[in-house]
Amino acid sequence: MADESEPEHPKLSELLDDGWRVLEEVEDSSQPAGVREVQDKVKRGLWLLEQATRMVSQLQLFSSNEDLDEISSADIRYLLLPALLGALTLKQVDLSHRRQHLEAARSYFLDFLKRCNDYKVSSVSLPGQEGAREPVHSTRAGAPPNLTAMAMQRQAKIERYKQKKELENRLSGLKAAVKSGTAEEEQVREYYLLHLQHWVCSALEEVESIDQELPMVKAREMMKMADLTIASFNAKGLNVPEKLLQGAEVTRPPRPTRPPMKPFILTRDALQAKVYGAGYPSLPTMTVDDWYEQHRSKGVLPDQGVVSKPTDEEQEAAEQERKEELDDPDTLQKARNWDDWKDTHPRGYGNRKNMG
Repeated sequence: MADESEPEHPKLSELLDDGWRVLEEVEDSSQPAGVREVQDKVKRGLWLLEQATRMVSQLQLFSSNEDLDEISSADIRYLLLPALLGALTLKQVDLSHRRQHLEAARSYFLDFLKRCNDYKVSSVSLPGQEGAREPVHSTRAGAPPNLTAMAMQRQAKIERYKQKKELENRLSGLKAAVKSGTAEEEQVREYYLLHLQHWVCSALEEVESIDQELPMVKAREMMKMADLTIASFNAKGLNVPEKLLQGAEVTRPPRPTRPPMKPFILTRDALQAKVYGAGYPSLPTMTVDDWYEQHRSKGVLPDQGVVSKPTDEEQEAAEQERKEELDDPDTLQKARNWDDWKDTHPRGYGNRKNMG
């Protein structure tokens, strides 16, 4: 008789449901992915799904010799385990293990896609297989992109997006009945088959994204390793091998050479620049140093003792101001007469020529 105090092991269905629920909570969470609470959920979800995968393997629920029709409706959902594991693996944010996470998630997704192909749920071309579309981005600098492949890939993404939306609409109509336990066996089977097709689209997208990120992660690791090795040689006072230096330069992506910047003056818009010019009355034609040297050579700078003579108008204005300050009678009388004349003669008086 089993000991009643011994904890009961979770059932396979509970492991799958709990792990799936954790993935949905992480995806719907408004918290940043890097916070500890979210990462703890990710680790717990991974543990649940890994335990479910081990149990499926021990029970030998699936075989490469059987067809989809031979799998019971209750067991079809366990085909989703690799896809769920791949999605949760990508939720880990530890950059020091990013490469391992990407490679593990890619293996999960490819295993899921291969199994769906084996059971005729899908018929997609897996990366690495003959006829599979390769990434259209080129890793060689200056290599022209394959425009035909880009157009085909874009069209495939559009069709995949439409298919996912259609599957989501059909799933939403069956979800309530399946979760409440009122759905018939055919409805349950259709519900999980739709989930498999939906995850096929998601897995293809994730694999494409991983294949784009992996080369950058590998290059970053190679640069870091080269820098650490060079630093170790320098710390020991040893000469860094030329081969190592060349390798470090090769791993670093070449920086694009920027053309020299031209001086510019901002205007409100392009139309103003065309009509009014650069937005300033004139552009500088010489530097401050050039201006200083030019005036120094002429001897007209203040520190050279050269004082320019005032003009006649400046002398007359200064004399007029001096007389007003001294209350000169003639100057005061002339100012009063001018004020009286302006009172009786409006502005523009006498300027009546050619006015008809």
